[in-house]
Amino acid sequence: MSAPATVSERLDALPFTRRHRRLLFGSGVGWALDAFDVGLVAYVLVALKAQWDLSATEQSWIASVGFAGMALGATLGGLLADRIGRRQVFALTLVVYGLATGAAALSWSLTALLVFRFLVGLGLGAELPVASTLVSEFAPRRIRGRVVVVLEAFWAVGWTLAALVGFWLVPTSDDGWRWALALGALPAVYAVVVRWGLPESVRFLLARGRTAEASRVVAEFEAAAGRSSGVPLVPDPPDPAGQGIWTGDLRRRTAGLWLVWFFVNFSYYGAFTWIPSLLVADGFTLVRSLEFTLLITLAQLPGYAVAAVLVEAWGRRRTLSAFLVGSALSALAYAAADAPGSVLAAGMALSFCNLGAWGALYAVTPEVYPTSVRGRGAGAAAGFGRIASILAPLSVPVLAGGGGTTLVFVVFGAAFAVAASASFLLPERRGLALD
Repeated sequence: MSAPATVSERLDALPFTRRHRRLLFGSGVGWALDAFDVGLVAYVLVALKAQWDLSATEQSWIASVGFAGMALGATLGGLLADRIGRRQVFALTLVVYGLATGAAALSWSLTALLVFRFLVGLGLGAELPVASTLVSEFAPRRIRGRVVVVLEAFWAVGWTLAALVGFWLVPTSDDGWRWALALGALPAVYAVVVRWGLPESVRFLLARGRTAEASRVVAEFEAAAGRSSGVPLVPDPPDPAGQGIWTGDLRRRTAGLWLVWFFVNFSYYGAFTWIPSLLVADGFTLVRSLEFTLLITLAQLPGYAVAAVLVEAWGRRRTLSAFLVGSALSALAYAAADAPGSVLAAGMALSFCNLGAWGALYAVTPEVYPTSVRGRGAGAAAGFGRIASILAPLSVPVLAGGGGTTLVFVVFGAAFAVAASASFLLPERRGLALD
């Protein structure tokens, strides 16, 4: 019998197998469904402004209330993931936000829609950090960053689907926005696939003393690679007793993560929730506004592709800071744009850079924490970031009233610059074992 091997040693020794692909795709579909729901809001706002005669402030309420739910959901989801498991929370959150989205399609008033959107956010906020944590804990260390960026790229798939539905379905009738939201109920069905089709985190199972289950899961991944080591499985070295995300060496990491998450959320959701409406306010027709938004959204995909390469070639921190600087410059270019062509070019550059930054951020977030606090650490960072998601849509009408689209994007550019500076507080974890 060979010497016992730790979880990290066993999983990091594997190639990328069909079991990894199944986990990545299964988690990615849930991720794309999340993006689909969030992305639809921008198109629903445009439709409801006309149908319900909403003011800019009321529109911002609809956008922000979902992020309020996400702030609470991310924090609770991270805590639950460390207590009952990553897969369990992933499936539960899909049910919550899928059912709430379907209910939102039946909204009879602004108040009803706000309540349902809060519940949607509750599920969405909990799901995202949990899914990235689950995938990160299985990926071999030599490609772990790339795998998580590919997971994040499913966000662009979902957002693109939202753009297509928003472009083709929402304007077709007064009930177009209702049919669009009704499609968002699909995650409730997909939760069954997640619950029974995806594995639970081996590291979580061992932390809970469920050694037999953990060994079985590792053996399944090894069998997919044509290996059968027969090596006894032992946990990774234990985390320091009583460790919290604001203690010891983790304090600096947590501060850096929270700052990056906050300012990236502020700029991303402020910009992309309001771009269709801002284009209309700047004189574009509704159809042209939705067309531009679709093209801007498509630029997300190459942003993820480049980030997936750079996180392993350059490292997480360097890639993150580079894309954040690019986002800041793109936002300033959008602020200065004075013609349709330059508006579209700056918007696509912003989309490319911003989503590349998101990919790198999701890659680095689970890596900076040990297993015992990984879920709550990632969830707390995401939850703090969602506070900015609440503030951003509310701030856009105020900023636009004071200085138009120019002031809006100057502020977003400054926020990206602050995030780029904060990224240097994070450690570089490329090529290192997760624990």
